[in-house]
Amino acid sequence: MITDAERDELIRQANAATRSHVEPSVVYHYSEDGSIRRFAPHIPPSNPSHPPAVWALDEAHAPLYWFPRHCPRISVWAYDDDQQRLLSEIFHTEASRICAAETSWIEPMRRARVYEYHFDGSLFAPWAEADGQYICGEVVEPVHVEAHDDLLALHADHDVELRFTPRLGTLMDAMLASQLPFSFVRIRDARR
Repeated sequence: MITDAERDELIRQANAATRSHVEPSVVYHYSEDGSIRRFAPHIPPSNPSHPPAVWALDEAHAPLYWFPRHCPRISVWAYDDDQQRLLSEIFHTEASRICAAETSWIEPMRRARVYEYHFDGSLFAPWAEADGQYICGEVVEPVHVEAHDDLLALHADHDVELRFTPRLGTLMDAMLASQLPFSFVRIRDARR
């Protein structure tokens, strides 16, 4: 396993990498609440210094949110052929994206219903701190809402390799060390 200092440095390097932003026509927000009619800007509890915003993401990053809200999950993916060769070699996969969660989340994933809110992408601007994430400082209304009742099938339908493991630490370290694009969500709630 890598040290905390090595992990922090790898995350810093990944955050400093140049990212390209293509303006999507549609951006998405995921919630277990299907009754939201308007989204008001708010300050995220995990980032109290950030101005109020409505948060959304592009289609390429949507698999990061095909989980129950509180489920710790990690993901690694490839954008091009060189990255795909590396992803396949390191993680022994033919998929272009891997998502992983702890084994204790299998049953909650089977029972979960997640709502996919679609927004007009022209209302959102890229968030500079994370690739594929977008923010809007105004109240927005979704143009469409879709319910997903089978999150395991949703991953499979999009050729996302979904892995379950007792703890995420070793796989997280491998994702960081690979220098491939990655994301960790709710990792503070992961088993230690």
